[in-house]
Amino acid sequence: MTNPLPTGATIGILGGGQLGRMLSVAAARLGLRTHVFEPGSTPPAADVAHAVTTAPYDDVAALTAFANAVDLVTYEFENIPTEALDVIEAITPIHPNRRALGTSQDRLVEKEFLQSIGLTVAPFADVTDAANLDAAIASVGTPAILKTRRFGYDGKGQARLKSPDDAASALADMAGAPAVLEGFIDFSIEISIIAARNPQGEVACYDPGENVHRDGILHTTTVPAKIPASLRTDAVLLAAKILNTLDYVGVMGVELFVTPRGLIVNEIAPRVHNSGHWTQNGCAVDQFEQHIRAIAGWPLGDGSRHSDVVMENLIGDDVNRVPALARETNCAIHLYGKEETKAGRKMGHINRILS
Repeated sequence: MTNPLPTGATIGILGGGQLGRMLSVAAARLGLRTHVFEPGSTPPAADVAHAVTTAPYDDVAALTAFANAVDLVTYEFENIPTEALDVIEAITPIHPNRRALGTSQDRLVEKEFLQSIGLTVAPFADVTDAANLDAAIASVGTPAILKTRRFGYDGKGQARLKSPDDAASALADMAGAPAVLEGFIDFSIEISIIAARNPQGEVACYDPGENVHRDGILHTTTVPAKIPASLRTDAVLLAAKILNTLDYVGVMGVELFVTPRGLIVNEIAPRVHNSGHWTQNGCAVDQFEQHIRAIAGWPLGDGSRHSDVVMENLIGDDVNRVPALARETNCAIHLYGKEETKAGRKMGHINRILS
């Protein structure tokens, strides 16, 4: 894309969850329309998108019509079938690009890529069967965690190994899916950095946030993170290196472990990220607007932080706290419009402004 998208243009979004919802709101603020493609009925993004196509990802006719109705396509999650992307890309551009998506879709490919550009990751080994797992344990050691190479998120598709005796049950949990064994890292905190790049090669990064997880799901992100300025600089440079190597266009989330040896990359996400929701109330231009600006070929916004923020996810029954939260001062509520409350389901989040 050589020219910036004009106002009134339409951005296609694959996936109609909360990230697609917030991307649609951001696009609307910039005078752009969104068209969401989502297999499920009544997705959260449907409330705010200009148009919605409800069809499975193997419906070639629906994908073709969708691609012809938009000016470019982005996505809110990684696990999109390759065949669907093939149909769309033959008609209209996809941002971020297929290389970035393919790299992040497979944990083994992702780790090998990060190593290839000189970044540090946890010890890892490919696992395909029981004998292979035994060899991986001998190489990586325990405690460790076995993860499916694809389709895992929020703690799903993972099994912990406290000792080699746990190998059989961990492998059974993978249900035959290819997996990767990752060694545990002795880290003080986990941080993440949200970074953006546009087609002109301009890069902008937000301050790293400090993450706390519960049951494998992000609970809070606090900004600023309790790290020295040197590590903040390292995180920015590291993220920029990933984006530039991938010729990336859009927003990316990069999760990092802070260790005595420096920063270790946990994983990358080629999209707007849960740990970046604090930007909605801590910055003039949040991560969602930044992503829209980037993929539309607009200049990137100023990512500087004007407030200290704690973002807290509202998981499952946490949403019942909303009436009390609404009475708090300096507490911004963001609800996703999901019809059914389920345990472990992200129903919304809040941003508490600290200063």
